[in-house]
Amino acid sequence: MPQPRKRATIREVAKATGLSPASVSYALRGMQVSEETIERVRRVAAELGYEADPIARALASGRTGMIGLLCGSLEDLWQQALAVGIGRALKDNDRYALILDATGDPSRERTLARQLRDQRVDALIVQPVDPAAPLWAELCESLPVVSIGDSLAGARTAGEVVFDNRAGVTLALEHMRDRGHRRVAVLTPTRASTPDRPADVHVLAETGRLGLDIEVVTAPQALAAATDVARRMLAGGHRAFFCFADSIAYGVYAASAERGLRIPADVSVMGYDDHPMSGLLSPGLTTVDWDIDGIVRAAVRLVVAAADGNTRRRRIVQAPELRERGSVG
Repeated sequence: MPQPRKRATIREVAKATGLSPASVSYALRGMQVSEETIERVRRVAAELGYEADPIARALASGRTGMIGLLCGSLEDLWQQALAVGIGRALKDNDRYALILDATGDPSRERTLARQLRDQRVDALIVQPVDPAAPLWAELCESLPVVSIGDSLAGARTAGEVVFDNRAGVTLALEHMRDRGHRRVAVLTPTRASTPDRPADVHVLAETGRLGLDIEVVTAPQALAAATDVARRMLAGGHRAFFCFADSIAYGVYAASAERGLRIPADVSVMGYDDHPMSGLLSPGLTTVDWDIDGIVRAAVRLVVAAADGNTRRRRIVQAPELRERGSVG
């Protein structure tokens, strides 16, 4: 039986290149040597099969190469796509994502955030369930944190990629009003324990200005649970829905089909994040697009810089675009 190939050492790379082990180490990290030396050392290292020992590298640098990614709920298809994009982009930056799911539960979110800190991730990206939790200010004292979606109240984050929810909510509700709707059911994943999420606050603020009769109802992002909520709302006479996740809007489609109701002839529905699946529905889902690729690029850029010790704090605001596809009658 063939023996496994022994890992080449940094001393062997040094001997093959005629350099000191310290110079080889610098070259492999792209530091303090010429581009020509970096290229030569990396070529020889690849030929010898040298791979950096991740444990030794972590001990030497004080960094693990791991970035925590705490998702609000991976039952939401858009957040799944976000996690995939961030994981791939981090890998391209020689980092690895440790992805955890808060399942929409603020208590679970707090527990997982502390666990990620205790596991010594180099930095944390969070799409918060409860952006007003006191935890964030404490966490940001010991760990670089980049927030996606909402700012973290009272916390000194390393960076933010926040949504212009006021503009997004206004786009959606004005579109429904302009299409003749006055009574609108707003389905949100926000729980009663976290009532101060900005998007939900903006809905209530816009109600009077637009002259709408709005009922805000909590709906999970899992398809079966969202369908159950939509089923009850349809039975109560609601025929116009604005959903704070496309995944929730899919539940409205399913519940409408069960009752023999047509979209948009009988039921109007809007989403809020433009998941790729939304364009494949019949009719396609009218929704608000936040440019998920731009969010991934911005968040990864901020978190990698923060993990590398860059203390410059940046706040990037994502502007929404309405994607009209025909689901609002």
